[in-house]
Amino acid sequence: MNARILGAASLALSVVAAVPAAAQVNGVAVADPAVAVAGSQALQAAYQQIATTFAAQRTQLEQLQQQRSEAVRQFDTDGDGQLSQEEQTAAQANTTVMQQVQGLEQQINAAQQPITRARVYVIEQLAQQLSPAVQQVVQANNVQLILNPNSALYIGDSADVTDEIIAQLNQLAPTVSSAAPEGWQPQQQSVQLYQQVSEILLTVALQQQAQAQQGQQGQPQAQQPAATPVQGR
Repeated sequence: MNARILGAASLALSVVAAVPAAAQVNGVAVADPAVAVAGSQALQAAYQQIATTFAAQRTQLEQLQQQRSEAVRQFDTDGDGQLSQEEQTAAQANTTVMQQVQGLEQQINAAQQPITRARVYVIEQLAQQLSPAVQQVVQANNVQLILNPNSALYIGDSADVTDEIIAQLNQLAPTVSSAAPEGWQPQQQSVQLYQQVSEILLTVALQQQAQAQQGQQGQPQAQQPAATPVQGR
């Protein structure tokens, strides 16, 4: 049976088999490629290594971002943490502060660049193993069609095979390098996938932070559980 995978390059995970449409109904599944990459052991280990390697840059970033926040905060007259249109106009009129903010933003971008480059390189290596991982799941489960969750109106828990793809990724790529070779340039699809993965990791981090705060409020003496890894449905 010939199957065609529209791979990670398009970020739309879709496997279609050459069988009648009626036969595909029982073999339909969903999976989120970005969640699969975000949940892989290799990504988590590589990101930890990047955090260690670029610890000095991360400290510098925090300091620069704090300085930028302090420079902008003086125009936040209502103290809501955001600049209204009127407050933005007032800030732009102060050329001295705006030059300071622009200079800080340039330093922030320069400090962030090597970290982002290393992370995108990690993502690109995992993206190369995404199609083989999907093929393994397709063959093991006799799947005829995999849709991206964003394209589905309703998803039953049993239809989501993202966790199975994560398990296959862990076998195919147990580790990846975080050191991009000299002259390496990322593919546009890798950058897009990196952005999606970053959004997922940020959402998970915020959810875990909120849960930890709720737990501390409800049980101030209780020990908080370890962070939960990214998973599918």
